[in-house]
Order: sequence, then structure tokens, then C-alpha cells
Amino acid sequence: MKNLSLIMLTVVFIATGCKKTSILYVQDLDLSKVHQGWNVVHINKNLFNDTMSVNGIKYPNGFCTHAISEVEIDLDGKAQRFTGLAGVDDHVAKINGGSIEFIVYGDTTLLFTTGKMTSNMPAKAIDVNIRGYRKLILVTGDCGNGTAHDHGCWISPAIEYTGATPTIYYHTPEHPYILTPAPAETPRINGPKIIGATPGKPFLYRIPATGIRPMIFAAQQLPASLSLNPATGIITGKTPPRGEYNITLYAKNQKGETSRILKIVSGDKLALTPPMGWNSWNVWGLSVTKEKIMAAADRMISSGLADHGWNYINIDDGWEASSRNNKGELLANEKFGNMKELGDYIHSKGLKYGIYSSPGETTCGGFIGSYGYEETDARTWASWGVDFLKYDWCSYKDKAIDTTLAEYQKPYITMGNALRNTNRDIVYSLCQYGMGHVEQWGIDVGGNLWRTTGDITDTWSSLLSIGFAQDKLYPYAGPGGWNDPDMLVVGVVGWSSNIRPSRLSPNEQYTHISLWALLAAPMLLGCDLNQLDSFTLNLLTNDEVIDINQDILGEQARPVYTTTTREIWIRRLDDGSMAAGLFNISKDSLAVDFDFSLIKATSRCKLRDVWRQKDIGIFDQQYSVKLPRHGSILLKVTQQ
Repeated sequence: MKNLSLIMLTVVFIATGCKKTSILYVQDLDLSKVHQGWNVVHINKNLFNDTMSVNGIKYPNGFCTHAISEVEIDLDGKAQRFTGLAGVDDHVAKINGGSIEFIVYGDTTLLFTTGKMTSNMPAKAIDVNIRGYRKLILVTGDCGNGTAHDHGCWISPAIEYTGATPTIYYHTPEHPYILTPAPAETPRINGPKIIGATPGKPFLYRIPATGIRPMIFAAQQLPASLSLNPATGIITGKTPPRGEYNITLYAKNQKGETSRILKIVSGDKLALTPPMGWNSWNVWGLSVTKEKIMAAADRMISSGLADHGWNYINIDDGWEASSRNNKGELLANEKFGNMKELGDYIHSKGLKYGIYSSPGETTCGGFIGSYGYEETDARTWASWGVDFLKYDWCSYKDKAIDTTLAEYQKPYITMGNALRNTNRDIVYSLCQYGMGHVEQWGIDVGGNLWRTTGDITDTWSSLLSIGFAQDKLYPYAGPGGWNDPDMLVVGVVGWSSNIRPSRLSPNEQYTHISLWALLAAPMLLGCDLNQLDSFTLNLLTNDEVIDINQDILGEQARPVYTTTTREIWIRRLDDGSMAAGLFNISKDSLAVDFDFSLIKATSRCKLRDVWRQKDIGIFDQQYSVKLPRHGSILLKVTQQ
């Protein structure tokens, strides 16, 4: 019997303990669909197609990525060990850039982290037991301080396994789902409740109103310098003398009538609520044309977006000619022709007209910039009827003598003064990617909005690293000056070379819009308006979401609860209520508990689901909701 037992144990050992162990290098998997903060994953090379190098040592095998990225690998519970090295690529050491945390998860369990790594640090060794885990996740994180120059190298990353070869894990695609009810047939006046303008300068405002057409508009207490077209709802004229004017707007159709107060503040401040509109860059890039701009203006009206408050049509880079005229004035290239006529076309629809330039000699696309011609260019734009300027740092880096605060501010002060000296109100957008803590001085140089980060892309890693990194900026936003985490990446985008539907999942797109609304961020679309589908249009036309973004108190949201998987952000609103965003930033569905002590509630709270435009109920001490991967819920919270 003892001999038989020994034989059986030997058979089991041979059958299970002596299976051949194989090794798979992660770079041999298909990493082409990995989403990352910039560029794409490079195999056996850094992101500039050179040999990977960390702290002076060259490594021929592995892959290089840009924070934030996640590589998810299906192990099927058959792997034993993960080994390799990780470090910041030497290329960014030349600019003192890069701060990365390399993290390894087995399913949802944290198995290893390098901690914060910077350039000129030696690569760290990784040796992790992954027995029994079904999924291996390699995270290249940004250390919570933004993703600029975060080039991370995973060196010879190897999986020891038995059985089936590990493969890239693909999440089940989400299907678009619509949450917001269709607008009622009765009239509703939407958009901002307050407008800032300068006394004596041209005034243009299209009353945004939903409901079936035709619709007749009227206004009481309208200053004598302004007039209203009752058929179109477009108010034009000159801004009245300094002061505050409360105007009662009316909209009437065959289904009913409504009214709303609009306050015009004639004074020194523009953009008393965050600008809303469209910019050409994220879809057309440098291939933008006059026809595409006119089509965008047409579609802003016909799609109904303008009826919800979207009103800027902004031309980004690519409109400029190769030289100035003999007066030193800017000219448009052959794709655009007469820029004043284009502005008149946009204005005829009640929409605002935006333009782009750089304080350097050339723009980011290599066209003529405004260096040395600031006053001339401001006057030129004003003569064209421009209402908005995006002023992009670009080549000014070659003019700045150092990285002091004074040098960061100098070109923006110059153009800000030039814009104020024109005969038009021109909203001033500072685009310099947050350098020198622009949020602390953007308004002082005349800015109305200022980019706080690098460019956003249509990936979860980019959304996560940019949107949720605005957590410390809330003291610096308010009426007249807004933190700008970049344009919206929903709808059909592609930067001219790869036009496609946004790679953000439906859950991620709801999170995107919810977070930007809470942040009081400028809401500038970058998609092809002629390819709006029902999901995207529904996403952009929820007036309760827009009301949060446009709330006249102008308070930016701040986080009150943060973990590696959940975040809760709150924002006070003018009516005494609060807006709250509950976010699941993890890889799986989970519950988020909203404890009312986080908002210092002294009574029960009434909750309204803003996306569904539906009251949820009244709750005593907390509210708990299960959210899908990368999902969210946007609530209006009213203490009872």
C-alpha cells in the first residue's frame, strides 16, 4: 500500500509539478491599442525611436510608454512570476523632465511600486509573485503632478507561465446609452444668466432657447443702445453705460411662453461664466478651411447646440498667410480669403468669432505669429469682428531669455494691453500649458481663461491625468477668469490625420462632461459638428449639466474624498445647493459612498440625478451608488 501511494504521488508530481515553464516578454504582445498620455507605445525603443536608456545605461529590450498608461494582461491564473526593470528614459533628463511611478497589480491587488522615479535615477528591479492572479496590470503613473515629459521604460518585462500563453486583456466594449430626456416642446431659456461687456463696445447675444419653432422673443428693460430681433432672438447694438441691467427675456411658441432674467454687467470684466463653443483643432488640425468653419457655424444652429448656450466658433492654427502686407498687417491664406466676411457670416447667426495666434514669430504649426506686431494684429482682428483670441506660447520659447515669472508674463501682458486698446471686446485665452503657475496671475495680465495643462487626447489616461489634476486650482477660478483643462474630446475627432469617433468609452464621456461642468471649465468642443450622433448630441444638450457649468457664483469644484479608486468633488451653487460628482476611477465596477459629513450637512439631503433630470430621494446621512468602470454620477444636493 505504501509503495502504491508513493507511485501515485510521483505521477501527480510529474503531471503537475514538472510542467514546462515558458517565458513571455511583454513587448512581444500587441501593445498597439494601449492608451497613454501622449504618442504610442514604442517596442524596444524610446518614444523618439532611439535606444532606451536609463541613467546612462542602454537597454535594447522592452517598451517605452508615456504616463498615464495601463497594460492589462490576461494570465488565466497560470502565471508564476513577473520580472524586469523600470525607469525614466534619459531623453527627458536633458530638460529635467519626468516623474513616474511604475506600479504592478495582480487583479485589484497592489503587488509592487517603484515609488516616485525621476530622470537620472537608476532603473529599479521588479520581481513579483503572480501565482493565482487572472490579470496582470502594469501602470505607468504620473505621481499626481501632471504628465509632462513622463517617458517610462519597462525593461525586459518577463512573465513566467505554464499553460496557455498570456494575452492582452480587452474590456468588453460599451454601447452608447442616453440618459437625458428630450427637451420639452414648450419654450425654455437656457445658457448664462449673466454677461459682462465693456461700455460703448459692440454687443451681440443670441438668446438660447429650446422648444418647437417658430418662436417669438421679447425683452423688457432692454437698454436703449440695444435692440432685439423678435424672430431670431439676437440682441445687437452697443453695450450701455457702466452699470448692471436686469433684462427680462421672453420666449413664446404655440405650446407656451416662458421668461428669464438676464443680467448685463457693463464694466471691465468679460467671460463672467466659462466660454462655451467650438474650436477647429481637435478635428481639423492644420487642414481647417473657410468652408469647414462656415459649416461648423451652420451646424451649431441646425443641431440645436446654440439653443443650449454653445456660441463660439473659434478658428485654431492654419488660417494664416505666409507673409504680411506692406502695412505689416496679417493676411489669411488661400483657404480663407476675406476674414471679415467670415466673421460677418458667423455673427449673422448670433454666434461669436474666435481666432488663433502666438506671441512668437511663428505659431505651433509654423505660420506667422504676432511677435513685434501685437498692436497691429489686435487692431486687425478687431476690424474683422473677432470676439475671442487663443494665444499659444509655441515659438516664444526662443524669445524668452529665462524661465522667470516676468518672462512667462511678458508676452501675455503685451497682447492683453493691445486687446484692451481695440474697439471690441475680445475674450483672451492664454495657452501656455500652466507654466509659471499661470492660474495665479492669468487674470492679472488680462486673461479670461488659461490652460493649466498640456494638450488633452481622447484616452482615459489623458482625461484622468488632466481632469483630476485640477484639484488644487479651485482658489484661482471665478467670474472673469477660468482655469482651462483643455478642450472636450467627445464626438468625432482626430486632429486631421485620423478622424474617428472619440476613443473614450460612453462612461468616460459622461465623466468627462460631468467633471468639466463641476470645474467651471471652458466648454469648447473639438469634434466634427456634421457628424454628431444622437449619443453625443444628448451628452452636450443637458441644460441642468450646463447650468452647473454656467452657475453665476463661478466657484470651481474641489475634491472632498479621494482614494486610488474613488473620488468625490463638490461645488457650491448660487441658489444655495451644491453639485457633487461621484467618480469611479478604478478598472472595475464598485460602490461609491457619499457621506454627507463631507459637505458638513446638518440635515437630510435631497438628491437629484442631473443627467437623468430626476429626483432620487431624500437621504439621512449618506448615499451609496454602484458605478461602472470609469463611470460617474452628477448630483444636485439640497439640504432640507
